[in-house]
Amino acid sequence: MEASGKPSTAQIVLLATSSALTAVLYTIYKRKSSHVARLREAKKMSLNPELKTILSEAPGKCVPYAVIEGVVRSVKETLNSQFVDNCKGVIQRLTLNEKKMVWNRTTNLWNDCEKVIHQRTNTVPFDLAPHDDTVPTTVRVLRPLDAAELDLETTYENFHPSQQSLTNVIGHFISGERPQGIQETEEMLRLGASMTGVGELVLDNNLVRLQPPKKGLRYFLSRLDYDTLLSKQEGHLRIWRVLTVLLGLTACATFFYLLWRQYVLRKERRKEQSVLDEYRKWQSKRFQELHLAKEDVSPTACTICLNHERSCVFLECGHVCACEGCYRALPEPKKCPICRATIDRIVSLYNS
Repeated sequence: MEASGKPSTAQIVLLATSSALTAVLYTIYKRKSSHVARLREAKKMSLNPELKTILSEAPGKCVPYAVIEGVVRSVKETLNSQFVDNCKGVIQRLTLNEKKMVWNRTTNLWNDCEKVIHQRTNTVPFDLAPHDDTVPTTVRVLRPLDAAELDLETTYENFHPSQQSLTNVIGHFISGERPQGIQETEEMLRLGASMTGVGELVLDNNLVRLQPPKKGLRYFLSRLDYDTLLSKQEGHLRIWRVLTVLLGLTACATFFYLLWRQYVLRKERRKEQSVLDEYRKWQSKRFQELHLAKEDVSPTACTICLNHERSCVFLECGHVCACEGCYRALPEPKKCPICRATIDRIVSLYNS
């Protein structure tokens, strides 16, 4: 807070930043809260022969937001792991990550850094089938890569360290980057894996499809069961709520602090103005008692006796308004005639 009473630049920036971040976090929290609420209300469907009957009787032969659980089963083709024998799946993701250390000039430390230099994802059509192989009902999964929480199983992982020579080491220290190696990873959604799908269920020409839902609802494909998936989303929601509350409290605390400082400053100014008005009334009364005009009194005359020159500096408030005789005559506790501050020490101008 500046002496003039205006908020400082740092306080304005803090208030504006915390308010803006609170608004952003609250928007994200409300959106995620809506997603969790809709996920909680999603209709649970079972993979049984009655599924097609239920969908055929539903409006538009579809359930806008449904939960279906089953195991992954290929339609025609399957994907074979490039590194593991007899490992088949329907989604395969191959990733090459470059790992290196980068010199931070601010902290003077080497920080780990990763960069994806190549990634390829292969998919083939697949169904969700019941755990009981005798039940023929299946659900075709569409656009699986658009789904959230699609956690694939890591089937292969290998790290290829970089070859370091003396020349390379010197060059790395000069450039501020030290390569460590290449991380090679293969992830797959394997056949037979349990999968929970949350989306729009549609009956189309005797084929049940699970596809991304409309109206901004989230599409989920997860190896977690429904209850665990819901708990995980609720945990994420709690984190966003805590962040929103913390930023909101910071913004409110800053705002109320500025209001309190403005109140204190205005109260002090009103008090100073009241004391000044009182002093002016007393001074006017003193002029009348001495039968003097204000113009006849020296600007440096003692404000109490109006006869002697001012000679005392009140150290507590800094005012120079009285002669030494009038200062000694002030009743205890001695107070400044101008601001009413308690005076304990003075400096005489004649001794300085």
